[in-house]
Amino acid sequence: MNRELWLLRHGKSDREIITDDFDRPLKKRGKQAARRVGSWMGRERLIPDIILSSPANRAITTAMLVCTAIGGDSAKIRQDSRLYFQGIEPLKRVLAECPVDARRVLLVGHNPDLEALLLDLVGESNVPDVDKLLPTAAFARIAMPKEWHSLDAGCAQLLSITYAKQLPE
Repeated sequence: MNRELWLLRHGKSDREIITDDFDRPLKKRGKQAARRVGSWMGRERLIPDIILSSPANRAITTAMLVCTAIGGDSAKIRQDSRLYFQGIEPLKRVLAECPVDARRVLLVGHNPDLEALLLDLVGESNVPDVDKLLPTAAFARIAMPKEWHSLDAGCAQLLSITYAKQLPE
């Protein structure tokens, strides 16, 4: 069974609003970028079996906007606090808990954890040499091993990285 992990960094957040980091909302352009990525995913028939999201406001809002754009049920998004700035080992544990029959998993979260996970899974020499690998609303597709709990370093292959700003409005 072919498996793919999709990493989606949350949309651009509004740093001008005075609130704690966890509650920071998306900016208008962050919401637009999330909708753009979701619409593109729908057109490309990239429909996840499971959506896992950090519970932080900007991440869960991104997940909900994408879910709505692809025609999914946002009530089925699984929020997990281990996806909020806990490092890559907790991210791997969350993925290891995915059902065996889940072929396409979308993980919505934050940097630096998403970039670190991507680099760990595919190896630094197998990613584009860019200043920022996963800017806000970037979507990475990764071909995964047969089992979600077998996530050793270098076990996966980067298929593509899509940036919201490259997608049509």
